Amino acid sequence: MVACRTPPGRLPQPAAVELAYCRADDGGPQAHWTDAIPLSGARVALVAGSVTEHGHPAPGLVPELRAAVHTLADIDVQPDEALIHLRDILRRLRPDERAPDVTARCLYAVYDPVTAECTLACAGHPAPAVVTPDGAVTPVALPAGAPLGRARAQVETAEMPLPDGSVLLLSTHSAEPADPATGTDGPGMPEQVAKPKPSLADTCRTAVACLLAKGGHRQVAVLAARTRTLDGTALATWNLPADPVAVSVARRHVTAKLRAWGLDDATTTTVLIVSELVTNAIRHAQPPVRLRLIRCDACLACEVTDGSTTSPHLRRARTFDEGGRGLFIVAQLTQRWGTRHHARGKTIWAEYCPRADDPEADEQALPGGLVS
Repeated sequence: MVACRTPPGRLPQPAAVELAYCRADDGGPQAHWTDAIPLSGARVALVAGSVTEHGHPAPGLVPELRAAVHTLADIDVQPDEALIHLRDILRRLRPDERAPDVTARCLYAVYDPVTAECTLACAGHPAPAVVTPDGAVTPVALPAGAPLGRARAQVETAEMPLPDGSVLLLSTHSAEPADPATGTDGPGMPEQVAKPKPSLADTCRTAVACLLAKGGHRQVAVLAARTRTLDGTALATWNLPADPVAVSVARRHVTAKLRAWGLDDATTTTVLIVSELVTNAIRHAQPPVRLRLIRCDACLACEVTDGSTTSPHLRRARTFDEGGRGLFIVAQLTQRWGTRHHARGKTIWAEYCPRADDPEADEQALPGGLVS
């Protein structure tokens, strides 16, 4: 039967997307999964995968692969790099080269609400579809790549714009014993999903029902993400000079923006976090230096981007050391922090939740991944 599984607390609610999930469950073992994982910078990773062993569903491997995906998302690697690491992890989970019949298919997508762009990589998994704001259903042109466990082929990425209000539909299914589904061809997303629906959950339910009728699979799951974009009410960006004066400039910018957002109570802590991050970039990195402040639900994300690829390391300064305490201070003041790399440098980020002493607020601000 088709069941829409959206109990409270199960679906994260990141600022980047509205999420809905639906699956058809025949009571058998589920060897497929979907995930929505909040990332730094208000981005979100959307994942769909399945795994087989000797052509049969392999549900025992799903928890291990999902845990690996969450770890890779936590260190914020690019989608293609995540799939390459996942391939190596799969090989370690099943190291017997005489039995190479373990195959995993995975789609890893990252949506950025600041740029309204999605970066995707695929390893033998059916490509997602996009329902545009005007109602058209478009399959994503994505290099399929080889399934994990089959070959050491190069994983490629694709980038595509997702305007505000677009719906990205990821579908997955467990292989049938009689049909191991060795290819990447899956049933296309039916046109029925483009028709107006009362809710995103109804869109998921329609997609699952149509895929069941069209694809012949007993188990199908669909994860839908309606995109949002961030504007000036939640985002502020400043270019800073590669000079120590940048620290005082950053403080003034942040103070004024928090006042405009009505977050004066968060000014002291946020300014201290920003000061340490900007100081680190000025002393140890390369220009250009850019500061970004994101208001995301109950949290504030502070990001400093520079032109260096060198990653900072947290260390404990000794009593008489004159430096080395910046990142330690940031780690103490924030809920989480880290570094992500891109083509022309890196970004050091930190998330601070002013209401972190409120358990309910903290749970809403830092949600977990989707369980399916």
